[in-house]
Amino acid sequence: MTKLSVNINKIATLRNARGGNVPDVIEAARNIERFGADGITVHPRPDERHIRRSDVYQLKEAVTTELNIEGYPSEDFLAMVLSVKPHQVTLVPDPPEAITSNAGWDVANHFDFLKGVVERLKSAGIRVSIFLDPMPERVARAAETGTDRIELYTESYAVGYNRNREEAVRPFTETALAAAKYGLGVNAGHDLSSENLHYFATNVPGLLEVSIGHALISDALYWGMENTVNIYKRELQKA
Repeated sequence: MTKLSVNINKIATLRNARGGNVPDVIEAARNIERFGADGITVHPRPDERHIRRSDVYQLKEAVTTELNIEGYPSEDFLAMVLSVKPHQVTLVPDPPEAITSNAGWDVANHFDFLKGVVERLKSAGIRVSIFLDPMPERVARAAETGTDRIELYTESYAVGYNRNREEAVRPFTETALAAAKYGLGVNAGHDLSSENLHYFATNVPGLLEVSIGHALISDALYWGMENTVNIYKRELQKA
């Protein structure tokens, strides 16, 4: 079954809005795991506007499932993850000022850079995933970097889901099939929700993991965190 990794950036955003330590990000991560999530995802940024570097080090000690750290592979970021050694690092191409991730890697134009980063991370025993748009033609070059997985950037699917879900999911299906051909695992994330998750997971072969933050944390405001995690897990179990 596809694993659910919960991105807790939004919990950190709420904490930072008032200062102090309410809500407690580390306790939230522990509870989310206890409620049935298969992993915790964070995306620390240089300005620490949500997840702080100190959070990352504490989460490494607290998380008992899998810790996935997303980010642009600057030297500062790489130094942090090589020190923390999470289970997985997801490489994203967004600049520091970006509000959220908004595109996958153009692997061909950044091939040497990505290959070097992947080698450094894998030599430290860290699983690597490269954030990729749903473009089958980019999979071969991604595989040549040595990455273990790709993470499909799913905003276009979320936007197109209500208009024509078959058309919206098609490029993701095709990219996942190409990934299987090259021996790559497939993750996915960005704007997946309780509404569109089941159809996506049903139609993307070999989907190993979804990373979901904004929609899940928002739903938890209405439904409660334990109930929400269980709802998302059920959507994956039905796939």
